[in-house]
Amino acid sequence: MKGISTIAFSGGVGGAKLALGLARVLPPEELLIVANTADDFDHLGLHICPDLDTITYTLCGRANRSQGWGIEGETWNCLQALSELGGPDWFRLGDRDVATHLYRTQRLREGARLSEVTAEICLALGIGQRLIPVSDDPVRTIVHTAGGDLPFQDYFVRQRCEPRVTGFRFDGADRAAINPELHAALSSPDLSAVIFCPSNPFVSIAPMLAIPGMQEALLAARAPIVAVSPIVGGTAVKGPAAKMMSELGLPITPLAVAKRYSDLATAFIVDVVDGDQVARVRELGLACEAMPTLMNNDDDKLRLASSVIDYCHALSR
Repeated sequence: MKGISTIAFSGGVGGAKLALGLARVLPPEELLIVANTADDFDHLGLHICPDLDTITYTLCGRANRSQGWGIEGETWNCLQALSELGGPDWFRLGDRDVATHLYRTQRLREGARLSEVTAEICLALGIGQRLIPVSDDPVRTIVHTAGGDLPFQDYFVRQRCEPRVTGFRFDGADRAAINPELHAALSSPDLSAVIFCPSNPFVSIAPMLAIPGMQEALLAARAPIVAVSPIVGGTAVKGPAAKMMSELGLPITPLAVAKRYSDLATAFIVDVVDGDQVARVRELGLACEAMPTLMNNDDDKLRLASSVIDYCHALSR
């Protein structure tokens, strides 16, 4: 049986959209989706994995399409009752979402690995694709700000990305091990594409690349590594990437993102509105193509996924 042909590294909302497109155009057994876990945190005694959950809900068709995260048709009775008691209600946990966190937390306390629990949840929700955390070991993004260091969810949700960013660190990354399934897939002779989905380069992709041996394993893979720009027309499609770039003194352009990947990636994809960036990206030594990357509906996701796969195959010839 053919093994994994495509590995997709993904953060939350933007990455999940392309992951869904890839899930629709590739046989389930050929796709491995790798989720960032550096956003994970413990809240109200529950172990919460925002990126894993966003991808999970997207793949099973339950994601809230308007906001990109959470579950469509969610109710908030538990959160409302918690607020009435004076409890912390800054992180919005819906009633059905809580069930996911309760199940995960209990299984982890029983000694299961995060990979095992993720597989169980996917099976229960009818997801045929393999979705894994990048590591079973904890890695946590800490955002350096002008006012001090903040755990990622405090920065992102509690303070609504308002503090000025000065840098990042990834606690635990130096002690984390690459998910064995990912390591095996990267060395597989069947591998034909490694894709960095359009996710935040600083807090979604970078924590995964910080795990010891990850970059070496990627460089040794027998497949092109293609990154899709999360910056389109001078702004981030979703999330705080553009704000972070500005505060770090970087131009808000696909080129600036491509420079972060230039020692690792084979190629970079920009949106058609940024076609003027193609030649400059190629000057970095990367192959580069412009194509429509905005994913406003399922047809867009399928089109982009098919185009990215075709491009990867063309690079392999």
